[in-house]
Amino acid sequence: MGNNHFDYAIIGAGAAGLHLVMAMIQDEYFDKKKIVILEKSNKNTNDRTWSFWEKKLGKWDDILYHSWQYGSFYSDDVMKEMDLKEYRYKTLRSSKFYEHAKKLINNAPNVFWQKQEVIRIEENVDQGAKVICGQAQYKAHHVFDSRIDNDFFEENDEYTRILQHFKGWFIQTNEKVFDPDKFTMMDFRLRWKDQTSFIYVLPFSETEAMIEFTLFTDELIEDKDYEEKLKQYIHEFLKIKDYKIIEKEKGVIPMTDFPFYKKNKKSVTKIGTAGGWVKPSSGYAFKNCERYSYKLIENIKANKKPSASLFHSRYRWYDALLLDILKNKNELITSLFSMMFKKNSIQEIFTFLDDEGSLKSDLKIIKSFDPFPFLAALIRKYHPKNIFKSKIH
Repeated sequence: MGNNHFDYAIIGAGAAGLHLVMAMIQDEYFDKKKIVILEKSNKNTNDRTWSFWEKKLGKWDDILYHSWQYGSFYSDDVMKEMDLKEYRYKTLRSSKFYEHAKKLINNAPNVFWQKQEVIRIEENVDQGAKVICGQAQYKAHHVFDSRIDNDFFEENDEYTRILQHFKGWFIQTNEKVFDPDKFTMMDFRLRWKDQTSFIYVLPFSETEAMIEFTLFTDELIEDKDYEEKLKQYIHEFLKIKDYKIIEKEKGVIPMTDFPFYKKNKKSVTKIGTAGGWVKPSSGYAFKNCERYSYKLIENIKANKKPSASLFHSRYRWYDALLLDILKNKNELITSLFSMMFKKNSIQEIFTFLDDEGSLKSDLKIIKSFDPFPFLAALIRKYHPKNIFKSKIH
């Protein structure tokens, strides 16, 4: 095999690409496989923060920034304190994750990191694919691609697209005002106009926390608008007057039922956001990247299509209905989340959001909602006239 010939090429060293390559490194099946990672940046800064839940001990515990056993949920009519019991809510800063991944990659003689920006992929059905990067070219039997195809942004189809966008401040206070053992998962009491919005609070110590303002809308808002809401929450709800901002974070997560899997080809598999790995109705992705990477590896070892049976179809159907409500009846989302948290334990909610429940446990969650918004979404989404209309536009 030549210097530019590989068994596997991974485009992008974000959460999905690095989860996948680390899973390969740790599986002896890939010991003699030649793997290249193509990434345009150095990945040596903290460019994002990932949060997720899992049961007690996890493989990332040594590099976590913080974790919590207790949480809270607030809306105008619900205040719920939660003991996560066997679960922990965890936060990991990307710089630590990149550092950890690079150590494993540097110790793997069959894995190569190339600082390259990919321009295009040329697939040869019988001989894999060629990845074009400016002056350099790489050939691979199979390519895992984290780039989102342009037609996703065209929006001339029947699929729903919503943006989960947020801005967060890492603040430090002079007085001890936070409980580092309890985080605020959602606080809906501070609204953005007539749209669904919530505050998320992650205390790291008695004097430090990340406070984030999040919205689900079609369009972004101005920086000053996020910051005005953050100031308001800190002053009016947390009753903090004296603090300093030590770091800022901003992000946008696409939430959609777009069928990314249709972009997979014989020699190319989409991963990460581009592969539909982001939970469509919540925006959580980090643990999905871990789970789906292992599933891809199982499929490869079984000589199956890498993306085979990756998703649970009924959960994607649930997601599609909730996305439709977010798009068309956004103002109802606060009450729907309030019902879910009021009538179910956090353990049941986590299982449901992880797509791991039984049909019986799913129905318990579903029964806690007002059915009419979902029936209306079902008609809007799947009525034959609406589907036909969307396809001819």
